[in-house]
Amino acid sequence: MTDGDTGRAGQEPAGHGPGRRPPEAGQRPGTARLALLAGSGTALVTAVLLGSGLGLANKWACRAGAWNGYLSQFQAHCYTDIYPLYFGEGLSAGKVPYAGHPVEYPVLIGGAMQLVAWLVHPIANPFTRGREFFDLTVVLLTLFAIVGVLATAYLAGRSRRWTALGVALAPAVILAAFINWDLIAMGLTMAGMAAWAARRGVLAGVLLGLAVATKFYPLLFFGPLLLLCLRAGRMREFWVTFGSAVVAWLVVDLPVMIVAPAGWARFYRLSDTRSADWGSIWYFFETEHWPGIGTTSVSTLNVISAGVFVVACVLIVLLTLGAQRRPRVAQLFFLTLATFLLSNKVWSPQYVVWLAPLVVLARPRLGAYLVWQVAEVGYFFAIWAYLITVSVAGPSFIGVGGIGTGLYFAALIARFASVVLLCGLVVRDILQHAHDVVRADGADDPAGGVLSGAPDRLVLRLGPRRSRQPAAAASVR
Repeated sequence: MTDGDTGRAGQEPAGHGPGRRPPEAGQRPGTARLALLAGSGTALVTAVLLGSGLGLANKWACRAGAWNGYLSQFQAHCYTDIYPLYFGEGLSAGKVPYAGHPVEYPVLIGGAMQLVAWLVHPIANPFTRGREFFDLTVVLLTLFAIVGVLATAYLAGRSRRWTALGVALAPAVILAAFINWDLIAMGLTMAGMAAWAARRGVLAGVLLGLAVATKFYPLLFFGPLLLLCLRAGRMREFWVTFGSAVVAWLVVDLPVMIVAPAGWARFYRLSDTRSADWGSIWYFFETEHWPGIGTTSVSTLNVISAGVFVVACVLIVLLTLGAQRRPRVAQLFFLTLATFLLSNKVWSPQYVVWLAPLVVLARPRLGAYLVWQVAEVGYFFAIWAYLITVSVAGPSFIGVGGIGTGLYFAALIARFASVVLLCGLVVRDILQHAHDVVRADGADDPAGGVLSGAPDRLVLRLGPRRSRQPAAAASVR
């Protein structure tokens, strides 16, 4: 990432895949060598291991026993879902996810739970077994973090591979890495995007399908990918990738759907019936009793939340098909995911893991990235302090580390505003592509695959043309 225009040369020219042009072109030799070193596989894997080590250190108080005390885990800011769900999902009692006990996550997370539960089963003491379940899960998540960071580096293009350090060493990612199993989905998603960039559509579809079977959010990315392929006339490639994703998802999910339909469906029912949860803007409206918005039923909130997201998607459609130059894949993926989180009923602190790779790819600049990271870190500490307040009635929450609703909502709104800021800047980069530092380097779209350098086939003309040709409402070319 950069907060200026330094280091722009070195990207591949439009129409070439990542890594085709030597990064030294146009750069000072020392800068180029440093960029290559920082973006090397060794440096990136080392950074992931360092970040994972710091993330584990954040959980050390819980490993020492704080997670066995309800308030203690919040006071130590070390909460994780992994340890309590080992017991809560029946894994400690030998129950199989979905068949023996309904699990609130998609199938591949249930599979990851079961795999690690089998490995720790010989340990006699249940609390030691639970701790080792957490430790082995951390190892598994770290492997997927390595995959995700390396894939992010590939997607950034050869001269910007070092920007993946903005994922590996992001403070908010380090803090949130081991709250849940989100790193598995992130690793699969970014690997799928890297396969698309390498023009391996079937592999991209398989990886993205597996990502959807882990966390539902990667499904959102097929929308912007469809729009980009429609604009570029690359629909065959889209359908190959999408069809491969559907097949991969069915291979994983269909057996569980048949054997344990009720257990499989719990995730989808929970998403529909849960009310506004911590972290979302709707929780702020609900707690503050905003007229109309904050006093609705769950079903009405579902409609409002979905409606806001649909409106945002319509705007993304217009932006994608109407921009003078076709947006980059990472820009649209980021905008779609960001608007989903902004409008969603739930926004957990670990969702920063979803956003981080797309932020550094969509807009590799330092300033707004740091603002966003500060806001995410602030929210991370605020949510645990607020949960102390929720747990302790009366003014005594201050003495045990809690905070009031004023400070909590300030952190919530700051995080919300930081993502809105990023969205606004990415939209500006799309509409005024001279601001896009990736394209200023001479690249079209390092993550674009078949889209990189492809001519447009469908473009909406939403305003007057700059040329002397008569303006048209829409044109197909």
